[in-house]
Amino acid sequence: MFADIAKIKIKGGDGGAGAVAFHREKYVAAGGPDGGDGGKGGDVVFVVDDNLATLADFRYKRKYAAQNGEPGRGGRQYGRKGQDLEIRVPRGTVIREVQSGAVMADMSKTERFIAAKGGKGGWGNMHFATPTRQVPRFAKPGVPGEEWEVSLELKLIADVGLIGFPSVGKSSLISVVSQAKPKIGDYHFTTLVPNLGVVSMGAGNSFVLADIPGLIEGASDGVGLGHDFLRHVERCRLLVHLVDVSGHEGRDPIEDFDAINRELEKFNPELAKAPQIVAGNKIDMAEPEQIERLRAYVEANGYDYYSICAPIQEGTRELMNAVWNRLQTLPPVKEYEPEEIPTELLVQNSTGFTITNPEPGYYLVEAPWFPKVLKGIDVEDYEALQYMQRVLEKSGVFEALRQRGIQEGDIVSLYDIEFEYIP
Repeated sequence: MFADIAKIKIKGGDGGAGAVAFHREKYVAAGGPDGGDGGKGGDVVFVVDDNLATLADFRYKRKYAAQNGEPGRGGRQYGRKGQDLEIRVPRGTVIREVQSGAVMADMSKTERFIAAKGGKGGWGNMHFATPTRQVPRFAKPGVPGEEWEVSLELKLIADVGLIGFPSVGKSSLISVVSQAKPKIGDYHFTTLVPNLGVVSMGAGNSFVLADIPGLIEGASDGVGLGHDFLRHVERCRLLVHLVDVSGHEGRDPIEDFDAINRELEKFNPELAKAPQIVAGNKIDMAEPEQIERLRAYVEANGYDYYSICAPIQEGTRELMNAVWNRLQTLPPVKEYEPEEIPTELLVQNSTGFTITNPEPGYYLVEAPWFPKVLKGIDVEDYEALQYMQRVLEKSGVFEALRQRGIQEGDIVSLYDIEFEYIP
């Protein structure tokens, strides 16, 4: 089954809790605290697998979580790190955060991407011994792992996209100019998945040609199969627009040409500006007047035109040469740059927390949502700290601390952050 879009939930492993323990040894009186730190949680890592060509596996499993870190132990023993979880995807997969739509990674330009980091392990009680606190009976919890809902979109990595109405001969063309062997038939929607073919230009030169199926009028609105596959056109450096110049199915070639271009523009206005070469196919079934009419219209609109008959390879070499020459003037295949996830979205669900008071003047706060907030905050920046303070006030943390009787100068600990409370 071919699938080129999926939505999954991923979660890094939680950090292990620090241990509360005290040194116990014969002939050693009053051994001090020696609870070890918890282990870091495992990361969720996306890895490119060039043996994969579909996202079909993600239709059956929607939740992925890395292993939690182990808790610390006595004797200053650290907990074991949680095992990373690798998720394999085809090259060209774009990973987006669902809520914001921000691009997290383009797996065409990187082999590995850490999508959800595991949380740090909590400190054991050995870290909290001071001259005035010689028997600390508390430790820090582990930091929760990052948690995201992400969409996976497979966008084929091809130099050239072959577009046009069904049955205009796209599959026939890709079969004669490359080693690709798509299913060919004289009925609509013979091609149900994109086909890739490598076109050799000799002397070690080649380019990748993609047959994009299912484009008809209304494709951008979900009619036919085009809506499912238009995303594969977005990376292409050049479009080859194939038109049935004979109009043997009763359609007008010029109307077909305009209709496909309208669908491209409706789906993504940038596609309408993409370089395009037009090829009039099935010239063996067309009258000279039909060929000339299409040629004149296409060239009047600023596009290069070539006449071909794909099954017998008439004009195909000239067309491929023109494609190759045009590619030499164009930028490389489009890559998507990572985007920052707005902090406002990270704090929308900033509710739910627990507060413990292990000793007078010290408050431990656990809030699973806080690490996401902390990720976008520079603790050295005054304005960023003010923003964090507003988030904690809005989420009800400060109000809860006041109800617990916190006093000015008391210590508040939120995972990696400790600060004195100032009303």
